Amino acid sequence: MLKSYVSESCEHVANLQLYLSQTSHDEAYAKVAAALDDAGLEVTYALEVSGGWKLGIYGQGSSGKFLSKQFRKLSEEVGIDIAFVEANPVPSLEAPGILFMDMDSTLIQCECIDEIADFLGIKKDIAAITQQAMEGKLDFSESLVARVKLLAGLDESVLKRVYEERIRLTKGAENLIETVHQAGWKVGLVSGGFTYFTALLQERLDLDFVAANTLEIVDGKLTGRVLGSIVDAQVKKELLKQQSEVWGIDLQASVALGDGANDLPMLEAAAVGIAFHAKPKVRELAPYALSNGGLDQTLHLLTPYTSDNP
Repeated sequence: MLKSYVSESCEHVANLQLYLSQTSHDEAYAKVAAALDDAGLEVTYALEVSGGWKLGIYGQGSSGKFLSKQFRKLSEEVGIDIAFVEANPVPSLEAPGILFMDMDSTLIQCECIDEIADFLGIKKDIAAITQQAMEGKLDFSESLVARVKLLAGLDESVLKRVYEERIRLTKGAENLIETVHQAGWKVGLVSGGFTYFTALLQERLDLDFVAANTLEIVDGKLTGRVLGSIVDAQVKKELLKQQSEVWGIDLQASVALGDGANDLPMLEAAAVGIAFHAKPKVRELAPYALSNGGLDQTLHLLTPYTSDNP
């Protein structure tokens, strides 16, 4: 259907490319095509890819990031992802880069602290606080301290049960990580959650860097305290910059993914910051938003035009 919008009269090579997630409603694509036309953008090719479509776009004077924000309202209206990048994007799988991810509700499908709380019968109460923190309605560090305090006295064996029984990787996580690793990228996991889980995921997924909060455990019991400084929004941002220097990879070759308000500074600092299945405020403010499909849909934003266009 999208191939019908390819311009037969355009004499220019695409200088932008557009990723659209799949939908069963042709009306949504028609609205996107109309919006492209109104913005003076021509479709030079359309190629179906895993999870959606890639379009070659010719236009003057606008960057991929600017257009992605400009089309965000339409994306929300029609319920499909709309993400513009340059024809030869930076970061790209053709050069080393950095992938930084949040853990809870991004790399994995749950909030670990909520699942821990379930073993005390207080999941509903803690989950409500977690939701408010992720929406930016509560100070993250203060809310974390308050939630962890409620876990005092819980046996540490519960952490193992949460990992084995509750934690599931988000669809596409392994494909994304393996693909960028093969391209020479470094992968970091930065979480407002806990080191117990990031350590296990680091070993499982061969991650290059992890950072999270440490639960204090004494005599096999959680004390209800967090050791050391808390990994909050600002720390996540600074860790991205720090690791960029450590690895000798320019920050302009970085991608960050997260779902909560405490991820926004990191998303804004990265060259490509993606709100992934995120809270409404985060989707609104982040440079990019992907709300359909798995984590590996990110790969469509990192592939040069010449690799996709037959």
